[in-house]
Amino acid sequence: MNQLIPVEIYTTLYYNFLLVFVLIVILQSATVELTDYANVRIKSNIGLSLLVLIIIYMGTRPISGKYFADMSTYAFNFDKYKAGDPVDLTTNKDILFEYFSKYCSGIMTVETYFIVCAALYVVPLYLFAKKVFEDYWFYAFLMLVISLSFWGYGVNGIRNGLATSVFLLGISRKNIIFTLLIIGSTYFLHKSMFIVLIAYAITFFHRDYANYLRIWLLAIPLSLLLGGFFETLFLNLGVFANDKAADYLLGGGEEFNEQFSSLGFRWDFLLYSATGVFAGWYFIFVKKIEDKLYTQIYNIYMLVNAFWVLVIRASFSNRFAYLSWFLLGVVIIYPLLKKQLFDKQHLIIGRIIFLYFAFTYVLNVLLVKAK
Repeated sequence: MNQLIPVEIYTTLYYNFLLVFVLIVILQSATVELTDYANVRIKSNIGLSLLVLIIIYMGTRPISGKYFADMSTYAFNFDKYKAGDPVDLTTNKDILFEYFSKYCSGIMTVETYFIVCAALYVVPLYLFAKKVFEDYWFYAFLMLVISLSFWGYGVNGIRNGLATSVFLLGISRKNIIFTLLIIGSTYFLHKSMFIVLIAYAITFFHRDYANYLRIWLLAIPLSLLLGGFFETLFLNLGVFANDKAADYLLGGGEEFNEQFSSLGFRWDFLLYSATGVFAGWYFIFVKKIEDKLYTQIYNIYMLVNAFWVLVIRASFSNRFAYLSWFLLGVVIIYPLLKKQLFDKQHLIIGRIIFLYFAFTYVLNVLLVKAK
């Protein structure tokens, strides 16, 4: 497939491919009930097709550092392992991912390696959605794959994306020991997950969502007033013990600024994040949703997103934003798939999916073309 599609349109074609699925959903949402047996069966078949197509399309993309950024670095490291290089634990901190790559290099080609990475990124999202939402898993899965950062963390920030998918899989399990083992492993896939894991630990013991809402709201004026203070503070506290994290926070020269050119306080991304804040507030406070898992996911989202707001001026703050954004689609859609809250709820779900994807499409397709 990667030889048939020009690499320069590979990403744009993916988003237009998703647009077809989104339009199908919104058209059907106006004509059938969510609980209709035929709708459930059709959506399940569409979802499985989407799952397979994304894995194949993402996994067989051309190896390109120009269009898929860090992908060329992953390929370079894979080739080194294939040539016999050992895992260097002094420079490679994401131990589990490095040993996984080392193992793959001994039994497969680099092309197969990227297909496996894509499968390990996408399949846990399906398993999460299927476990939590049962018959209506398709809608949650679609929200996850149409999210703003989903494609980027499948083709560029691969370790980070894989770690967040495994985290979602972990929190969907009912056996707490199994959950802790799975989500604990994400730290060894990508060290940035310690932020999410700390948030998980806090929200496991403290469940009052109102306090997390206060923290998020407080983070905005603190970030506006104190500027880059928090980036420096977190570095001085040793929260980020590697040079790359320092570059993400403080702007390590042209390399990073060219890839994330719009610096400063990102009101557009803050408004994007606020959709999840509002959704959770509305469902929990107004609609009185009582769901332990949903409340915890919302609280994790709020706490991690508040951290991002504090470092929002960092040259690579989108890397930190993703640590909460991977939960955003779930925060927005979860209650609508678990409980009847509105008349014509299927239509409302369809419209939400369309609007959610519209932001992704505008930023990743229309504005990119306009540059």
